[in-house]
Amino acid sequence: MNKEIQNKAIYQRKNKISFLFLLLLLAMGIFLSSVLKTISSDRRIPSHNSTIYDRSFRGAIISADDYTLSSSEKTYQAVVRGASIDPEKKALFIKLFSIYSGIPEKDLLERFKNRKGKEIKGNIILSRTINSRSAMQLTSLSYKLRKLDVFRSIKNRNGIEVVYGLDIIENGESRRFPLADVLSPILGYVGDNSDGKYTRSSGKKGLERSYEKHLTSKKNGYFKGKRDVVGAVIHDKNSIKMQRVDGLDLHLNIPLALQRRVELMIDQMKLSIDADEIIVGVMESKTGKVLSLASSERYDPSHIRQKDIAALVPKFTEYPYEAGSVLKPISLAIALDHNKVTPDTWINTFNGRLQIGKRHWITDDDKFDSLTATDIIVHSSNVGISQIAWRLTGQEFRDGLLKFGVAKPSGIDLSRDLPGQLKSVHLLNHKLHLANTSYGYGMMITFAQLFKAYSAFNNDGLAMTPRIVDYLQDAKGNHYTLEPEVGNVQAVSKKTANQIQTILKEVVARGTGVEAQYPGLEVGGKTGTAHIAKNGRYVREYHSSFYGFVNDKEGHKYTIGTLVIRAKKPYKYFASQSAVPTFRRIMDILVELDYLKPEGGLEVASPEIKVEPKTTPIVIPEPTVKHKVEEQKVTATPVNVPKTSVKELFKMQAIPKPKPVNIMPATPKPKPINTTPAKDRSTKELFEDLF
Repeated sequence: MNKEIQNKAIYQRKNKISFLFLLLLLAMGIFLSSVLKTISSDRRIPSHNSTIYDRSFRGAIISADDYTLSSSEKTYQAVVRGASIDPEKKALFIKLFSIYSGIPEKDLLERFKNRKGKEIKGNIILSRTINSRSAMQLTSLSYKLRKLDVFRSIKNRNGIEVVYGLDIIENGESRRFPLADVLSPILGYVGDNSDGKYTRSSGKKGLERSYEKHLTSKKNGYFKGKRDVVGAVIHDKNSIKMQRVDGLDLHLNIPLALQRRVELMIDQMKLSIDADEIIVGVMESKTGKVLSLASSERYDPSHIRQKDIAALVPKFTEYPYEAGSVLKPISLAIALDHNKVTPDTWINTFNGRLQIGKRHWITDDDKFDSLTATDIIVHSSNVGISQIAWRLTGQEFRDGLLKFGVAKPSGIDLSRDLPGQLKSVHLLNHKLHLANTSYGYGMMITFAQLFKAYSAFNNDGLAMTPRIVDYLQDAKGNHYTLEPEVGNVQAVSKKTANQIQTILKEVVARGTGVEAQYPGLEVGGKTGTAHIAKNGRYVREYHSSFYGFVNDKEGHKYTIGTLVIRAKKPYKYFASQSAVPTFRRIMDILVELDYLKPEGGLEVASPEIKVEPKTTPIVIPEPTVKHKVEEQKVTATPVNVPKTSVKELFKMQAIPKPKPVNIMPATPKPKPINTTPAKDRSTKELFEDLF
C-alpha cells in the first residue's frame, strides 16, 4: 500500500517537472523570437548614412531638324498632414497653395474631407501630377508657410512633438508631347506603369511602342555617403556617386517643317473632297529614309479623347485593303521578269469585254481591240493585265508578289506591321482568281507594303524598307543604328524596273495620272480606284490611291504614296480627282522646301484647295464593271506658266476676293504671309509659319 502511494507521488512530481520544463521552453521560444524580430526589423533610429537618388529618364523623340516631339519630365506629389495645419490659418494655406499650384480652392477643400465629410487628420495628397517648375515653387512655399507658423506641432506615436510641413515628393515621370497632334499616330502614345511608389511611362502604340526597350530608362543614379546633423550627405572620399543611365533618344528621318506642311495640306484636301481619311508618305528611293508619313486623322497623345480612339491605330501598317489597279504594274513586272512579254507585246483586249466560264466577265471602261503591254497600264485595262497574268503559273505569280513584299510585313519601324493576305497557289492556278489578283482584288495589302514595292521601280528593282528612325543616341552623343527586321529585297531585275519606270511615266504623260505632271521634273505613277467590301459584298464606297515617284536632274529621287479612304464628293472617289491632286501638292511642298529642283528653276503651284459647304449628295449611277471601278481619264489642256518667284506667287494669292455676307461673329484675321522665298528662310522661320 505504501509502495503504491510512493509511486503515485513520484508520478505527480514527474508531471509537474515536465510541465515546468515545457513552460520554460515556451518562455525561451518567445524570448528568442522577440530578439530575432528586433534584429531583423527596421528600427527607427537615426542612420549615419544617407542616399540621394537620381532617377533616370525615358529617351526623347527628335525630328530631323532637331525639334523635340516627345520627352519626359519628373512629376511630384504634394502631401500635408491635416492635423498639422493651424485651423485659424487653414484658409491662408489653401489660398496660397491654390495660387502656386493652379488647383482651384474648391477642389483643395474637398481633399481635406473623407467620404463621410469629416476632416482628415492624417496625410492628405493634394496633387499627384505636379511638374518640376511647380514643385520648385511649392518647395519655396513650404518654407514660407513655416515662417508664417501655418504648421503646428503634433505628437507622433512615440509621444514626441513634431512639426509636419508641406512635403513635395518625386513620384514618377510623365510624357510630354509639346506639339500636340503633330506626327500622330506615328509617335504613338504611352500608358503609366507603376510599382506603387514610382510611375514610369510605357509605349502603347507607334514609335513609343516599337522602340520601347531602347527608350526605357536603363539605370537610376544615386549619391551615397555619411550624413551630417541636418541629414545632408557629406562629400568626402568615402561617398559614392553613381551616374544615371537614361533611355536612348530617337532621331527621326522626318523633318518637322516638311511633315507639318504635308499634314496641313491633307487636312484641307480631306475637307474639299469629303473623305474619311487621307494618308500619304514620302521616302528617299535610294535609302528608304521616310521624310514624311502623315494622316489626316490625328490626336494629341497627351489628351486622348473618346472620339480619338479610332485614330489611335496607324493605318499605314494596320489597315489591309484591296489595292485595285495600283497592283497592275507589279503584275506586269513579274511577267516581264519571266520573259513572258515585252513592253511592246500586243495583247487582244476584245473591245474591253472578256468572258471567263459561263457567268463571269472581265470588263474595261476604255474599249480597245488590242493594246501593247505598255498601254495596258496606261489605259488600266483589266482584260489586258489578266491575259498577261495567265501567261504565268500560279506559283510564278505568287512567288513574284512575295518578292515585292506582298503578304509579308514591310519592315517599317512601327509597333505593328500586318502582313496582309494573298491567295494560295491552288487558287491562283484558276483563271478567275489569277485575273482578279492581277488587278488588285481578292487580296489584301497595306499602305507600307505598296510604298515599299513601288520604291523598286525607282531604284533599279531594289525595294527599300521604309525607315522612320535615323539613329539612336545616348547621353554621351554616341550614335547607334538598328537593322530592320525585314530588310530590302531585290523584287525584279534592273532591266525590268527601268521598263516599268518608263511605263509609269507614260501613265502621267497621257493616262490617268496627267494631273501629276510637273514641268522640269520626272514623274511617274499608277492610279487605283477600288470598291470597299462590307459583309462579303462590294458597296459604293472606294479606296482611291496613287503610288509613284518624282526625280529631278540633280539626283533627288523620291517614292510617294497617297491613299484616300471614302471620298464622298461627287466623282471625287476617282483616284485621278483625289489621290493624284494630293500627290501633285506633295511635289509642290517638296519644291518649295528645296527637296526637289525642277529643271529651269520653274516654281509651279497647284490650284488652291477649295472647301465647299456640304450639299445634298448627288446620286451617281453604279459603274458597270464588276469588282472594280476604273479611273476616270482626265485630259489636261497645257497651260503656259510664267517663271514666277515664290514672292510674286504669294502676292498673287494675297489679292482680296469678294466674301459672302457672314452673320456669324467675326473671326480673327489670318497671320500675314511671309513673302521671303522658302529656300532663303531659316528652319525656325519655316517652323513658326506652320502654326
